[in-house]
Amino acid sequence: MFIQKLSLFSLLFSTLLFSSIENLTLQNALERLKSDNLELKISRFTEHMKQYDIKTTKGLNYGKLDASIVGMRSNDAGNVFGFKLQSREATFGDFGFAEFDMSGNSNPLPVEPKALNYPKSHTYYQSKISYTVPLYTGGKLTEYEKITKAMHGMSQYDTRKLYNEKVFQTKKTFYDISLINNYINNLSKIIKNITKLENTVENMKDVGYAKDIDLLEVQTRKAEVVSMYNQANLNEDLAYQFLSFLLNYEVSSIKKINTMAKLPSISISKIESNNIDIQKANLGLEMAGMALNIEKSNYLPQVGAFAEYSSADNSLWNEFSEKDSYTVGVQVNLNLFNGGIDSANLEKAKVNHLKVQNQVLLAKKGIALKVKKLHTEILNNDLDIKNFKKQLKFAKSVYANYKERYKEGLSSISDVLIKQSKEVEVLLKLLTIQNTRNTNIFELKSLLNEGSM
Repeated sequence: MFIQKLSLFSLLFSTLLFSSIENLTLQNALERLKSDNLELKISRFTEHMKQYDIKTTKGLNYGKLDASIVGMRSNDAGNVFGFKLQSREATFGDFGFAEFDMSGNSNPLPVEPKALNYPKSHTYYQSKISYTVPLYTGGKLTEYEKITKAMHGMSQYDTRKLYNEKVFQTKKTFYDISLINNYINNLSKIIKNITKLENTVENMKDVGYAKDIDLLEVQTRKAEVVSMYNQANLNEDLAYQFLSFLLNYEVSSIKKINTMAKLPSISISKIESNNIDIQKANLGLEMAGMALNIEKSNYLPQVGAFAEYSSADNSLWNEFSEKDSYTVGVQVNLNLFNGGIDSANLEKAKVNHLKVQNQVLLAKKGIALKVKKLHTEILNNDLDIKNFKKQLKFAKSVYANYKERYKEGLSSISDVLIKQSKEVEVLLKLLTIQNTRNTNIFELKSLLNEGSM
């Protein structure tokens, strides 16, 4: 029975291990990408850690409460006397008064009291609670808290940018696979046409209308196209492997996309409000302002308070309330001079703030220029696609025409194969420019930060 259960478990495990997704749609792929992509998971962990940085910084405002228990034993004169004082156990005998001549017949001042200088070993226990809290830091802690929140926001932007990149890669891979599949189908048709041509040449050779070299040329050309066909299949397998890596799950087939990617609407305001790099630059400018405020706070006083409550005795927690003590206080620090370091750091922060302002401006102009460049390239791609489609249609017609002319003895087999090569060349150019157009559109959408995460 146990062996049967173990075998069943092994069967189920192996089924899950080697299972794969078939006919995966782009929408389902994007949903799986969002939840399962390993790089996105790592980035979200980074976000989560930044949240704890916020809590850590916020906690500094509430001060620090410590509890300590000290146990010691010593015969050092200073320690023993201090122990007894803190335990409220000191007597005049500890000063050596028992060794003085109290009659007044002799001078007690030169006497070295043995009880004070050579005390017996003494045990000491102290239990203490201490609390320190900042009252005023010139706004330093407030700015630190703002910076940690901004760093968390920056990590969220990083995750969003990474997500856009992975969406770009996923969509591109889907369209790449669809284009490669289209290319494979066309090559398959071309191979069939060459095979028909090969049969025609063989038949013509049998009746003396074709030569051996004609058949060899056709077979050589067929081998070239078959090699291209095999290479395309390998590229398709590689694309599936990359898609499986992105989704963190094995994908065996997708639902092909037969339409070209749509060109999104573009506006400058949309770019400046949505683009991740511009948003990160704006957040960086805010953080530079926070850093500047921190440097300004060095010219303001730092005020803190502290309180201690303790009790000491030669036995742990013995007569705790009878021998307790407390200390409270306030401390104010104000730096008056440190060699100009604060001044230099303040000026440096001001320059950095100006630098980041220009970086924001550069980001806006640079992204706008990149968007415009991509938009122009896409429009040119559309024109090229229309042109290559016409060329492909013409190349197919020319090949068909030369094939018939060869049957009638009006053209050589070399002419036929040249025209057939032209068809393959134009087809490859068409698919290449279609792939370039899709890449440009997906990159443009990534810059526009379209869609929700």
